[in-house]
Amino acid sequence: MSADRTRTTVAAGVFALCLVGILGLAVMGGVSADESVAASSATTDPDASTNATVSEEEYVEAAPERGDPYYEASNGDWVSYVNPRDEYRSPYLGDGSGQICVTLVNEAGEPIVGETVPNTTVTIDTGEELDWHSQANPVTVQYPLTDHYDRPLDADQFGTTPDLAQGDGYMDTHCIAIHGQPEDSTIEYGEVQIEGEHADKIELVGYIQQAHDTWDTDVDPIEDAESYEEVGGEWTFKPDGSHGQVVAVLQLDSDETGVDDGSSSEDETNSSDGTEQSNGADDESSEPEDDADDDELPGFGVPAVIIALAIAALVGVRRRST
Repeated sequence: MSADRTRTTVAAGVFALCLVGILGLAVMGGVSADESVAASSATTDPDASTNATVSEEEYVEAAPERGDPYYEASNGDWVSYVNPRDEYRSPYLGDGSGQICVTLVNEAGEPIVGETVPNTTVTIDTGEELDWHSQANPVTVQYPLTDHYDRPLDADQFGTTPDLAQGDGYMDTHCIAIHGQPEDSTIEYGEVQIEGEHADKIELVGYIQQAHDTWDTDVDPIEDAESYEEVGGEWTFKPDGSHGQVVAVLQLDSDETGVDDGSSSEDETNSSDGTEQSNGADDESSEPEDDADDDELPGFGVPAVIIALAIAALVGVRRRST
């Protein structure tokens, strides 16, 4: 073989190898770019979050523990905490004792203090029977609680934990406490009235009433709430059951706040029957399969043409050299 022929062949081979290298870089660059786009999409996809969206975050306040100034007493069946709205009748007429309470939860059912509904008031009429109580007739609750009250949440009314006789260890309710009523007296209360700047954002879910027993916290404030007609709007003390209590359950109305808590009945129905709701991502994934196949090796078209030309050139050089 002549020196010119050898040099030509080597040059053609080097040229082809360079083009193969370019092809590899193009393919790797295309894959890397696709991975980068995918990572960016995963980061910004709002559906990637599993947390419910709420207009006011949960207000988290641990219940006082034994030794805390606001821890009052426990007998193994109940736990009592100091409440500035806890008052005793004078003269003391008997052991009738109880509470009238309000709890406000956000769209996800978590306790809040009403920071998003300022200048809004909840009123519950209680009548002459509680005239002696400075916070009654009527009971008035102003939001946000943190702006108007010492100890805005004073009771742990919902949830359970094996570490406590009562409650789950977190405060969730605003109450007035009454003591010193005759054990045959009846405590009456009217329907909740909501007034003020953001009254339309608060929905009355219902009432949870328990009389003649220690308050059972193993209840759900949303699921177990009943209408005013169902609870009856009163309870009567008894000598062997001198305790009574009612909690009015309020919730931020997602239709008014514009927040979807992700737990609508439509979502639950679709989840239960195995179907999925359509969204932007689903629409993209439903594109024809042929398009998806074309995208598997991005950037392959032009490099492939170059390689083909290089091979043709190499063959031509070899023919001229023979």
